[in-house]
Amino acid sequence: MADSMARATGRDPLDASDSAAQVGPEAKRARPSDAPPGAARPTSAAPAPHGSHGGASPRGPREGSPPLPRGRESLEQELSRVGTKRWLGRLGVLAAIAAIVAAVVVWRIRTSPPPPPRYVTGDVTTGDVVEVVQSTGQVKPLTEVQVGAQVSGRITKVYVDFNSIVKAGDVLAEIDPTLFGAQIDSNQAQLEAANASVVRAEASLGTAKQRLDRAKKMVAEGVGSQADLDTAQGAYDVALADLAASKAQVAQLRAVLRSSTTNLQYTRIFSPIDGVVISRAIDPGQTVAASFQAPTLFVIAQDLRKMRVLADIDEADVGRLREAMEADVSVDAFPGETFRGTVSQVRYSPLNQSGVVTYAAVVEVDNPDVKLRPGMTATVSIRSAEARGVRRLPNAALRFKPAPERDKDGKEIKGPPLEPLPPKKGRVYVLTDATPGAEKIEPRVVDVGITDGIFTALSTDLGPVKVVTDENDGPSSGGRGRGPRLF
Repeated sequence: MADSMARATGRDPLDASDSAAQVGPEAKRARPSDAPPGAARPTSAAPAPHGSHGGASPRGPREGSPPLPRGRESLEQELSRVGTKRWLGRLGVLAAIAAIVAAVVVWRIRTSPPPPPRYVTGDVTTGDVVEVVQSTGQVKPLTEVQVGAQVSGRITKVYVDFNSIVKAGDVLAEIDPTLFGAQIDSNQAQLEAANASVVRAEASLGTAKQRLDRAKKMVAEGVGSQADLDTAQGAYDVALADLAASKAQVAQLRAVLRSSTTNLQYTRIFSPIDGVVISRAIDPGQTVAASFQAPTLFVIAQDLRKMRVLADIDEADVGRLREAMEADVSVDAFPGETFRGTVSQVRYSPLNQSGVVTYAAVVEVDNPDVKLRPGMTATVSIRSAEARGVRRLPNAALRFKPAPERDKDGKEIKGPPLEPLPPKKGRVYVLTDATPGAEKIEPRVVDVGITDGIFTALSTDLGPVKVVTDENDGPSSGGRGRGPRLF
């Protein structure tokens, strides 16, 4: 406090201290501790006369007070020690702060992560590459027969139900045969009448023949006329025609009778094959109308242990399919289970649905446990090509193109265009320098083969290198993200 007051007034610190000790006779008295050892205690000063400055001059001792040379020296030493300690404390605090800051900077430098890599890379591995054509289709029995009715009538009996196992020739249902039996009786009566007409025509023909022979004989003997002969000849021809007509009518009625008999047999519906009834569309009492087309009453599958899938193959993939190719079939009813099949046919008939052209591929599937059911939607994966134990690289490496370099203003620097590649060739970029923040890549043209959508078979030996599959934000991209690749 004495130092600051002295600096503020421009006085000597020691004089300021003495003056502070002698400010007023009534305000302060000299402290005994401030006197040197052996010195007499100072007495209180007399009150200053009216009109004085209230005390002695600041730079000199008060009148009547003894000199204090040793007290001033002691005070100077004490003040010097206090100032030194104060500056040492300040320097210690500053040194501690500096040490903490330095420690934090060193820790941040040592623990800071390296700069992120500019490129995302992948490895050239060894494995299998299987080219697959995928599609969906409907499961159907290998042999499926739709059984209908050829005659109309009321269903009287139904002998089978869904999932019934039947043999060829078993009766499935019956239609009321009453009307058909009556038709047969009517046709039989008509046939008998026609047979009687034939007998009568034969008798008439015999009589006409006798008359014709007699007329011929009389004309030959000269006793008969030519007119009688012509009349007899005409009667004979008429009788012969009547006989032919009667026989034709008999044949016609026999055909009608056979038709009626057949229709009567059609009232009993038989199974044409051995199999399982997978559909039944009638019930007893229902009327069947077969006027224009035969209605389907039953659907019978010959053998459910053999199924087929009609897969719709896109026109872009149909060129890769051949008969006898292996296929894997899966259905939602049995997740994780795969059924083995074989392509038996690739049909030439196109299917056009909303402008999308597809071709049906018939895949025969073994179904020993009868798990596959008719009508299921199946996912078919046909292995059109495969390569086992080959070098392969990620497809993203073949699609990668480095971001163009930029100038100091952030504008793209256009480089020379890349030359087009022939079929079975691909361009990849390999990492030649992996220094963080200073990576370098260079393009390579390689021979490629089949692909499975994730990996592509590689015929060129690149050695133990890393191929670039994508690029992160970097200086060349101007600090802007390229975003996810959509190809």
